[in-house]
Amino acid sequence: MITRLCVSGYRSLRDVRLTLGRLNVVTGPNGSGKSSLYRALRLLADVAQGRIIQSLATEGGIQSTLWAGPESFSRGMKRGETDITGVVRSGSISLKLGFAGEDYGYAIDLGFPPQKPPSLFNLDPHIKAEALWTGEFLGRSNAFALRNGPGVRIRDGSGGWGQAMTSLASFDSMMTHCADPKDAVELLVLRERMRQWRFYDHLRADRDAPARRPQVGTYTPVLDGEGADLAAAFGTIQEIGDAEGLAAAVNDAFPGSRVEIVSNGGWFDLEMRQHGLLRPLKTAELSEGTLRYLLLIAALMSPRPPALMILNEPETSLHPDLLAALARLIALASERSQIVVISHALPLVEGLGASGARRIELRKELGETLADDGDDPPRWSWPAR
Repeated sequence: MITRLCVSGYRSLRDVRLTLGRLNVVTGPNGSGKSSLYRALRLLADVAQGRIIQSLATEGGIQSTLWAGPESFSRGMKRGETDITGVVRSGSISLKLGFAGEDYGYAIDLGFPPQKPPSLFNLDPHIKAEALWTGEFLGRSNAFALRNGPGVRIRDGSGGWGQAMTSLASFDSMMTHCADPKDAVELLVLRERMRQWRFYDHLRADRDAPARRPQVGTYTPVLDGEGADLAAAFGTIQEIGDAEGLAAAVNDAFPGSRVEIVSNGGWFDLEMRQHGLLRPLKTAELSEGTLRYLLLIAALMSPRPPALMILNEPETSLHPDLLAALARLIALASERSQIVVISHALPLVEGLGASGARRIELRKELGETLADDGDDPPRWSWPAR
């Protein structure tokens, strides 16, 4: 389980350090930085997939995603007595992402490439430093793998250091290129764990949503990011997952209703029987709110729960009456996975709080996102360049 999440220099997140629990809800007004925090988590997951450089490119490149304000705020700046526009940065420009748990921690530092020699790719971010360590806090004695520029060192069984690589490309992470099961099993374990993180923010429920069309059905223990394989995911839960819990979740949100999966020559479709209706409703007939809630049920009741699941504004398209049931559903899912919910729906936030969720409030001050979770920021140290 992740216990610390730290982001520095990314969009409005100049320096955010958070303590996380088993169930977490991040909230705040529009523009407070909720989406930036969500994207920071996705970028960390992209490191393990070997695509963080490409992901930053889709956001406009590192020059568009860096914190645009001063390195720090003086008292005069905060009181409005100092002109911030005249401040010049003196330190290295960097975008840093990191997390830690009880067993492992990881951090990455990205910055601008050298401007010489000239290149078509001089706007690509360079990975300047990386670190993997054991425990929650990076120190001299618990570091296991360190990357500085193109060089990667890995601690051996005797406690000494060996040079794993001397020419790692600036766009490649040690997470993907040094995870040798013989010499760096810790890197391999953490990489595979990060690759299993699950994100849901584009579960489509519009009239043209893939979930509204029959699909060829195969065992689907993990719902697709857009929800295209909804019927197969429901059928998989019914056969090899918690079928009783699935039925209870549907009934909790839609009293007297049940979901059935129809197979026609291998093509699956979902039908919903509701109290008072003479025939079941096919997926194409369901309202956007009903379909989206069924998608959330399939995601949260996966027979293959991830170590970490992140839900971005799951309340979208839902009637307020469904939010209490959704809070109960998410709380049950947190017994199998660590969950981070990003939401501005107060009933959902309060419902999760009543279930013991750790509440993280975001706000903006001088363009910077500040976080309040009731505790002091956790201790943290970034790897040296």
